[in-house]
Amino acid sequence: MSSQATDDTANTRIHNIGYRGYDGPRLGRASARRALFSQSLRGAYGLGRSAKSKVLPMLLFAVMCVPALIIVAVAVVTKSSKLPIEYTQYAIFLQMVIAIFLASQAPQSVSRDLRFRTVPLYFARPIERVDYVLAKYGAMASAMFVLTASPLLILWIGSLLAKMDFAEQTKMLGQGLVSVTLLSLLFGGIGLVMAALTPRRGFGVAAVIATLVISYGAVSTLQGIAYGTDNVGAVKWIGLFSPITLIGGVQDAFLGAPTAAPGGEAAAPGTAVGALYVLVVLALIAGSYGVLMRRYRKVGL
Repeated sequence: MSSQATDDTANTRIHNIGYRGYDGPRLGRASARRALFSQSLRGAYGLGRSAKSKVLPMLLFAVMCVPALIIVAVAVVTKSSKLPIEYTQYAIFLQMVIAIFLASQAPQSVSRDLRFRTVPLYFARPIERVDYVLAKYGAMASAMFVLTASPLLILWIGSLLAKMDFAEQTKMLGQGLVSVTLLSLLFGGIGLVMAALTPRRGFGVAAVIATLVISYGAVSTLQGIAYGTDNVGAVKWIGLFSPITLIGGVQDAFLGAPTAAPGGEAAAPGTAVGALYVLVVLALIAGSYGVLMRRYRKVGL
């Protein structure tokens, strides 16, 4: 044996770097799903991320709440007996803010995982495709609900400070919360589907904006044409083809909201057409979930 080999053998060391097996509790899929939900919900408002990531969602949240604060302040000072806006109308009036929030945060939730190919890492843990989709969908819908329900709570608290009727205001708050729950589930699903189609965040933002804004613009234009040509009965049917007018139709039919469609009450969907609106909303929510499940079947392990 050469002297070099002898020196190498003499200098060989085995280092104990302290790797040990994990013998703690195994929390399983449910815990992983909750952690992913919590992380995604916090991320929608920039929590746990850089200060730059917090600016837009927090600014949009403030924009949603400031009009409610102003309405409450005016109602309290003037001792009004009624709020100047219905609870069910608030989200409809601020739909552009909601669309911008969804367009900015839905791609953040899913596009980054696709772009950086981290989805297989999730599935390498005790988590399956259905857990990932449920956590992401639930988090996006919850973030939308926080955004849309918070100003309604401000309005309700303000109405009580202005000594308005408690039972009436609480009933109207409940109707508003039902409305924004449906809106959150519908918009959250549509936003995630659009964002999951591409790993490019910019394309995801454009797709969400186009889906919400263009569809609403087209439907509103067609409704205006129908009303202008004395086809008021067609207005309610045209409203089935835009997410925001779908929510408006459900409100008009079942939640006592004043219709915003051209033609007023004559164009509002009755109970039968309103039931169709509800079915379309539920079908789109279920369809969004199904599309997401199919999408993540192709990006798994």
